[in-house]
Amino acid sequence: MLEAWLDYHRETLAMKCEGLTEAQVREASTPPSPLSLLGLVRHMTDVERTWFRCVLGGSDAPPLYWTDKNHDGDFDLTEADFATDIATWRAEIEAAREVAAGRTLDDTGERRGELYSLRWIYVHMIEEYARHNGHADLIRERIDGATGE
Repeated sequence: MLEAWLDYHRETLAMKCEGLTEAQVREASTPPSPLSLLGLVRHMTDVERTWFRCVLGGSDAPPLYWTDKNHDGDFDLTEADFATDIATWRAEIEAAREVAAGRTLDDTGERRGELYSLRWIYVHMIEEYARHNGHADLIRERIDGATGE
């Protein structure tokens, strides 16, 4: 059930980006905020990577878009490319599925000295996507009036 809800929210974000041009997915929600659909995809790429690869899987894979010097690098679209970035997001989702496969909900990974179970990670990811899908819905409605899911 947790995997299914997480997949639902992943696909909701994808749906919010469907049929838009590169310029439209880059549009900021309400300037001066840099929040955009492309920024949300990039943000969720690093969130997937952090919680599944790094925390649960124990990898030291660095973030792709943000740095210690630029915590909002995922929303900095200077070098962004929608086709590349959405493919990278999909690849991180597949990596997340591979890391989670065969584990129990009680299996844990460590972050900053604290243990997090796969159950906790799933619930956190569902919450993270649900919050950002709300943002995505408002951004998409502002771009072309499309709403739903």
